[in-house]
Amino acid sequence: MKIDIWSDFACPFCYIGKRHLEKALENYEDVELVFHSYELDPTTSVDFYSDANQMLADKYGMSYEEAKQNNGRVIDMAKQAGLHYDFEKIKITNTVNAHRVAQFAKTKGLGNAFVEATLHAYFSEGAYLNDEETLVKLGTSVGLDADDVRRVFQSDEFLTEVRQDQAQAKAIGITGVPFFVIDEKYGVSGAQPIAVFEEVLEKVGATPKKAAPLQMMGDTQAPGCEDGACEI
Repeated sequence: MKIDIWSDFACPFCYIGKRHLEKALENYEDVELVFHSYELDPTTSVDFYSDANQMLADKYGMSYEEAKQNNGRVIDMAKQAGLHYDFEKIKITNTVNAHRVAQFAKTKGLGNAFVEATLHAYFSEGAYLNDEETLVKLGTSVGLDADDVRRVFQSDEFLTEVRQDQAQAKAIGITGVPFFVIDEKYGVSGAQPIAVFEEVLEKVGATPKKAAPLQMMGDTQAPGCEDGACEI
């Protein structure tokens, strides 16, 4: 079984959805997970914005307290998935360089490990994803060569692969993340509950592969991020 996953490192629901899927897959073998690049907001500065609550308040015209409550609900949702989010540490920044390194990691068979390490570092440790040394540290932690990561960071390598993933997402009709394509049959949008993933996985074996449009499963209003906006 192959599961293609479009996600962005800046999307809190992408990490939650990833963990929900993994829990649903605990009793499955021979599953290939392939992560694809998706930039929610390519115009985000390469510098970082260090107050996630204020950023949300400014972007949507809400009070600081309202923004903090909104982020608090996301933190609670992450906790239920076994994840620890620290919005006081998050450094909001452009994610294209992290995506390029992730694409490089895929060529070494370490793409999934790099995605996991980077999501954890961003949401739990406040990692600045446009810092060369940060990406080198993350890369070497999963087995990449430091000099290779530096070379990728300092160039435009793997930008084409990032753009190809984004073009593929557009062709499929993906407008937000996380988005899961399960065995080329079913589409699942958002951080769906574990039970939804379990239901889809049970259907996979009984359904022949086909080139027809994906059959969408789950709640269409499941938490996710679209065009730089994340709502719960």
